[in-house]
Amino acid sequence: MAKKIPIRKFSVRLIVFSAIIAGLSLIMQLVLPQYSTPALPFIVLFFFVVSLFTLYIVLRDNIGKNERRFVSSYMLSRIIKFFSCILFLALYLVFCNEKDRIRFVVAFLIIYFLYSIFEVVILKKENEHLYPTEEKNKQA
Repeated sequence: MAKKIPIRKFSVRLIVFSAIIAGLSLIMQLVLPQYSTPALPFIVLFFFVVSLFTLYIVLRDNIGKNERRFVSSYMLSRIIKFFSCILFLALYLVFCNEKDRIRFVVAFLIIYFLYSIFEVVILKKENEHLYPTEEKNKQA
C-alpha cells in the first residue's frame, strides 16, 4: 500500500516556519531599518503561498505509487517556484522605488534559500520516516 505524507502536517510546519521568519523580519525592520526593505512582509507572504502551493503539487499523490511520478511532480513544483520567483522579482524591480532594489533582492534571496532549505529538510525527514533505509531495518 502506498504511503502518503500528510499535507496538513506539512502545512502546520510551514505556518510555524513562516511565523518565525515573519517575526525575524519584523525585528530586522525595527532594529535595522536602513538595511531592511519595506517589502519584507510581502516577500515572506509570497514564499508562504508559493511553498504551500508547490509542495501541495508534490504531496497530493501517493508517494509510493510511482517513483517517476513523484520525481516529475517535484520537478514541476521547482519549475513553478522558480518562474514565480522570477516574475515576482521582475515585477517588483520594475515598479518599485529604485533606492530599495538592492535591499529587496538581498532579502528575497535570503528568504528564498531559507524556504528552500526548509522544504528539502521536511521532505527528507518525511521520506526517511515513511521509507526507512535497509540499515535501520537491520538494526531494529
